[in-house]
Amino acid sequence: QVQLVESGGGLVQAGGSLRLSCAASGRTLSRLRMGWFRQVPGKEREFVAAISGSGGSTYYGDSVKGRFTISRDNAKYTVYLQMNSLKPEDTAVYYCAADPLFLSANIASMRYSYWGPGTQVTVSS
Repeated sequence: QVQLVESGGGLVQAGGSLRLSCAASGRTLSRLRMGWFRQVPGKEREFVAAISGSGGSTYYGDSVKGRFTISRDNAKYTVYLQMNSLKPEDTAVYYCAADPLFLSANIASMRYSYWGPGTQVTVSS
């Protein structure tokens, strides 16, 4: 069983930056594909970023390309989401997700077996 815990969320002004962390346990991190998704009340969960087990393959949602960067430190069992140039529309609960099919990254939430509880990010205008 894989456990995921997100941290680093909070309140930030538009144009600012935050770095989210996802601490994983229960499985060797390099054997997990990882992803970040976000959700606001009343809307579907939205893909943000994904990374393969080795870190060699990454994908980004169109709304965050050029502003967000996903990375991983397998030795520290941690995945990061660096968020720059934040906008009010980035406000959401951000979820970390993992799946054992680690060779490739994937943008579909249904392809992830494990989820963290989420961390709130609020961007004020």
